Amino acid sequence: MESTAHRACGVQAARLNLVDYAVNFSDSHAPLTHAQALIEAERCYYCHDAPCTTACPTSIDIPSFIQRIAQGNERGAARAILEANPLGGMCARVCPTETLCEQACVRNKNEDKPVEIGALQRYATDALFDAPGAPLFTRAAPTGRRIAVVGAGPAGLACAHGLAMRGNDVVLFDANAKLGGLNEYGLATYKTTNGFAQKEIDWLLSIGGIAVRCNQRLGRDMTVDSLLSAYDAVFLGLGLSGVNAIGIAEPQAHGLRNAVDFIAELRQAGDYSQVPVGRRVVVIGGGMTAVDAAVQAAKLGAEDVTIVYRRGAAAMSASVVEQRWAQTNGVKIRHWSAPREVLCEDGKVSGVRFVMTSQRADGGITETGETYDMPADMVLKAIGQAYEPDHAGASIALRNGRIATDDEGRTSVERVWAGGDCRFGGRDLTVEAVEHGKVAARSIHAALCGA
Repeated sequence: MESTAHRACGVQAARLNLVDYAVNFSDSHAPLTHAQALIEAERCYYCHDAPCTTACPTSIDIPSFIQRIAQGNERGAARAILEANPLGGMCARVCPTETLCEQACVRNKNEDKPVEIGALQRYATDALFDAPGAPLFTRAAPTGRRIAVVGAGPAGLACAHGLAMRGNDVVLFDANAKLGGLNEYGLATYKTTNGFAQKEIDWLLSIGGIAVRCNQRLGRDMTVDSLLSAYDAVFLGLGLSGVNAIGIAEPQAHGLRNAVDFIAELRQAGDYSQVPVGRRVVVIGGGMTAVDAAVQAAKLGAEDVTIVYRRGAAAMSASVVEQRWAQTNGVKIRHWSAPREVLCEDGKVSGVRFVMTSQRADGGITETGETYDMPADMVLKAIGQAYEPDHAGASIALRNGRIATDDEGRTSVERVWAGGDCRFGGRDLTVEAVEHGKVAARSIHAALCGA
């Protein structure tokens, strides 16, 4: 019989029993076993000038690490991955490999099934983190240079690691209580279980030479100018801390919240049963955050979860794989609808009024005038995030609302580099942020040390 708590309307916790929570938030994709990894590795052609390597933003030598797995050399495979991508374990879990390396795999031409590169990458890195042994990398001789890295997300972590490995001293600042950025606060819990984000960070910091300063916010506890007076260079990996408005009035109503806050709350929850969720949840947006929020709402016990997007399926920034994942987990996706009004009763969300949209000849969209109401007691806004320039100050030039840099990450301010989502021109991918940090570390070291 359905429990009274589960039938109740409104946003509340403990909609399921504890066993359900444990199952729902277990690893979404089981890792390869040893036998499965060997079989999958043997499918690789070990191409020369491999297109999969070219498609990888961090240029991991994919055939090389897969061949090492086939030879039983997991540690060597992990080294090949991590020397190109120091966050290769997390990227193996969250990188859209289906549109990057795996899409480029030559196996697609004959079999329509690429080598499972992401799963093999996870297999190799997990093997290392489970039994680290001797350090993979050691620091170069001290340079006497000190660099401030602001923001401990993928870009900042990669930059800090690259600088420290070259013998520089790094102080890593972050506004949160934990390092990791989106890896720690912004990903679905079922994508990175058992504290993996912190395990990977612990390995990354083990290189030495990186001092950590948490709960330190740029613009509040320090400024770019104060950092430049105390350090030889500054790297900004600030991410996107602002949340875009949905373009209509947003009432102060219980049940209306940002999807990123909902995801962060769940990621930091020691007990998933204590995270409140509505019975009927509407998620406004079409990206990976919308999918992560919607699926997790369903896994928390919401009975009806719908993603609503103003364009068609092809325009959603969430990959086809992610869209299918949402639908597999009971999430409905409704297209060609834009929010017009958040409906409220007694200070609580009661639904959303949408207007139907259609595509114009110039590629834009227009409202048709036809509206409909969708009942909801929880509405999650997931229509993108924005860079907040006030933290870094007005002296750093922007382009289309994000920090303008050259190819090496240099900003308009001397001795200041930037990378990750706060930098203009990227695709807001974890793996791309890692590459920004790598390139900036190399550039900073060359500028300071001439090598």
